[in-house]
Amino acid sequence: MNSLSQPAQRQTLANSRLRKHSDYLRAYAAARKRQSANMSWFLAPQSQDALAAGPPAPARIGLTVGKVLGKAHQRNRIKRRMREALRRHVDLFPKGFDLVFHPRRNVLTLDFAQLEGEIVRILEQATSEAARGTKRSAAASGAPVKPAP
Repeated sequence: MNSLSQPAQRQTLANSRLRKHSDYLRAYAAARKRQSANMSWFLAPQSQDALAAGPPAPARIGLTVGKVLGKAHQRNRIKRRMREALRRHVDLFPKGFDLVFHPRRNVLTLDFAQLEGEIVRILEQATSEAARGTKRSAAASGAPVKPAP
């Protein structure tokens, strides 16, 4: 069998999800709330324990969909749509940071292509903000900063 005929490996969010309530609380405390057309989001650097291990830890993503957005089946549908859009763009996650999304109700009826486009814009913005934040913290600590490629 030819190695080129193997199917592409499916990306997953399993290792890049926020799971503990304390992680969400820390992300809220360390981040500033940002707005986009259909959701709010928070970007926070990961805890010092995770960062002390060496290279940047993989990004972690959290979704919060409150009861105000509808009944359980509607909230679950919002989360499924958001997870699928995020799963398609795992490579854009900002390394060493936690990102929490708060979707609005209209995400339920939003065209999936529009939802995916908004998530890509947020991820690109978060990655650029994370890069700026990393350069600032490295400059403050006296560590050499590598120029961007």
